[in-house]
Amino acid sequence: MVLKFLRAGGKADSAQPAPAGIDLAAGRRAFIQSVGLGMAGSALVGSAAFSPAAAQTVTDTDILNFALNLEYLEAEFYLRAATGRGLTDAEVTGTGTLGAVTGGRQVNFATTAIRNYAVEIASEERIHVQFLRSALGTARVARPAINLTTSFTAAAQAAGLITSGQTFDAFADETNFLLAAYIFEDVGVSAYLGAAPLVTNKTILAAAGGILAAEAYHAGTIRTVLYSRGLYTPALKISDARDSLDGATDIDQGIGTASIANISLTNPANGQAYARTTTQVLNIVYLNTGAKPGGFFPSGLNGTIR
Repeated sequence: MVLKFLRAGGKADSAQPAPAGIDLAAGRRAFIQSVGLGMAGSALVGSAAFSPAAAQTVTDTDILNFALNLEYLEAEFYLRAATGRGLTDAEVTGTGTLGAVTGGRQVNFATTAIRNYAVEIASEERIHVQFLRSALGTARVARPAINLTTSFTAAAQAAGLITSGQTFDAFADETNFLLAAYIFEDVGVSAYLGAAPLVTNKTILAAAGGILAAEAYHAGTIRTVLYSRGLYTPALKISDARDSLDGATDIDQGIGTASIANISLTNPANGQAYARTTTQVLNIVYLNTGAKPGGFFPSGLNGTIR
């Protein structure tokens, strides 16, 4: 069955030239550690996936390709929902195994504003893919296999939105689309903030800040629309599911309640956003706590960090 959510209450949970303006020669490592983390990447420092010794063997290209894998996922999701078509063949080639995208279709949006939001975000995610591919040149990885069907059902079951035997179709209507988008957006913001302390070159920091701002706008838009529709309970359940995957610490929150909004996902102690490590990000997109291929990437990512 296709699940369509009703309004519900709930309580809040506590080798090519770089694009113009980016001087990779002046701070390439800083650039890749920040801008290269894209939609759901994160700082390697503090990541359970890498010991200090292992981290020394991870190159700038490895980190940037990690980001590209994740940007492929977000771009394919939004493009298919907004336009019915994904990335072109020329935008997905590279090293590693080129995988197909399973599922995804144009959403029959009932609200013009939400359709316009989807079109805008899709365009910007495509630009992120193009930007990262240009920075990597011939070292860029191909798009891995991406699952946009059973992955969302598994995520919805893990969150307790549906039960065994039910199906969550992310493209069935605009409400399901918004909830599916909510799975991704907050992760990207936390990833960029985690990388920011590593940036030393001011030019690179400005570029990273620009992409971080774009991701934050996306996340804020999705959270605001969900809140305006009273979808507090399903949003909280998705937040709790992400928290269960990314470790013991509580670094995720729902969108609030009917009486208290929580649009900005911030630490109440300092008003700042949270950060995630590569392991935490992999757990979320693989939908398991062991960072093993599955979920949205059934064959894993391409590249070294996978």
